[in-house]
Amino acid sequence: MMEMLFCSMIELSRTQDEEVGDGTTSVIVLAGEMLHVAEAFIDKNYHPTIICRAYNKALEDAIAVLDQIAMPIDVKDRGTMLGLVKSCIGTKFTSQFGDLIADLAIDATTTVGVDLGQGLREVDIKKYIKVEKVPGGQLEDSRVLKGVMINKDVVAPGKMRRKIVNPRIILLDCPLEYKKGENQTNAELVREEDWEVLLKMEEEYIKNLCDQIVMFKPDLVITEKGLSDLACHYLCKHGISAIRRLRKTDNNRIAKACDAVIVNRPDELLESDVGTGAGLFEVKKIGDEFFAFIVDCKDPKACTVLLRGASKDLLNEVERNLQDAMSVARNIIKNPKLLPGGGATELTVSATLKQKSSSIEGIEKWPYEAAAIAFEAIPRTLAQNCGVNVIRTMTVLQGKHANGENAWIGIDGNTGAVTDMKEWKIWDAYNVKAQTFKTAIEAACMLLRIDDIVSGIKKKQPPGSQAPSKPKIETEADADNEQILPD
Repeated sequence: MMEMLFCSMIELSRTQDEEVGDGTTSVIVLAGEMLHVAEAFIDKNYHPTIICRAYNKALEDAIAVLDQIAMPIDVKDRGTMLGLVKSCIGTKFTSQFGDLIADLAIDATTTVGVDLGQGLREVDIKKYIKVEKVPGGQLEDSRVLKGVMINKDVVAPGKMRRKIVNPRIILLDCPLEYKKGENQTNAELVREEDWEVLLKMEEEYIKNLCDQIVMFKPDLVITEKGLSDLACHYLCKHGISAIRRLRKTDNNRIAKACDAVIVNRPDELLESDVGTGAGLFEVKKIGDEFFAFIVDCKDPKACTVLLRGASKDLLNEVERNLQDAMSVARNIIKNPKLLPGGGATELTVSATLKQKSSSIEGIEKWPYEAAAIAFEAIPRTLAQNCGVNVIRTMTVLQGKHANGENAWIGIDGNTGAVTDMKEWKIWDAYNVKAQTFKTAIEAACMLLRIDDIVSGIKKKQPPGSQAPSKPKIETEADADNEQILPD
């Protein structure tokens, strides 16, 4: 049972990290506290369904409180955005380069944001932002490219152009070489001329493929599969540069950046599939390796963040911090509302729910009130971590929130002092808080509903002990004797 609980809790943290990239610890603390307060009710024979119903009601009301106290912000105001992202990475290793990392994160996330209509924006960090770490240079040389960079060189470096302005780009998902048989193929040739015919057929096939591509007068052809020497020769003759064996994910990013469509067969090519959005294609050597840049795009919907730094370890650390910063920027772009940090939000929710619990009728009132008290676990843990007198601090905070005078009073994480979060600019994104509450309460309900775990492992009986008694099977007659409500 404990193992199952433990796995579920770890899964919560992972979900939180995938969804919003922050609040991973809060989820565990809150879910644990919700289960802890439920224990008393389970002991009193409350049915788990009743507790879950009360918890879900508490969750709805908690989200309503968040909507009330949330502060809307302007995503286009770069100064505010910078401040928010910097406050998120202030505790991390790169806080000394705070502005730089925050700038990179905001540039990257605003580039790949897509409007879904009705004021909603989708920002896919995983798919469309690639972080390329290149050792060497200084951290200050890092930048967000208005396009994509890939670790590839052209197929024939001496013959193909390495710099093209306003290139026409064709992206393929098929090999430009003669089809190899699926299994071993034997061909019996009787006459010598047949051998030439066979080679001619191969040549004709590749020439046809290349002619279909050349018709569209591209400057650059990129394929995810192989490209034979013969195809390379035909493309060179027409002054076309080519890159082969590109990763699918990279190809998707190039398509988004230069407004091209990936084509599966050359005979299906259309003019609309050709990417014309890029301003420059260039191959540069950085360190020992060649990198192809497709940059200066008109309206790129994908980008590469080029990180430079002294060592691989430094770059890995910077990348992790950048991921966090991009998550914060994405959350704010998706839902531009802020909530107070430092436990202030949870205290406001707790105080409001406590007041509401008195108007709830029936047996659900008590678990509802317990859920309200459980929210205080977050500020309490913060106070413990600051090393201050927990009871005194919590009493002061509860007093300030009980009369609802200021929803922004919380704990300063460095000193443990009770302060106004607005003054200290300690914020949390609305998405993060809402997700934390939802994940924690839903997980607590799920675990409460598990009434028993049936283990498939037989326990060895020590010699001389009695065999386990036969389990008692309930009948309908027993149902009347069961206590539904506590005394």
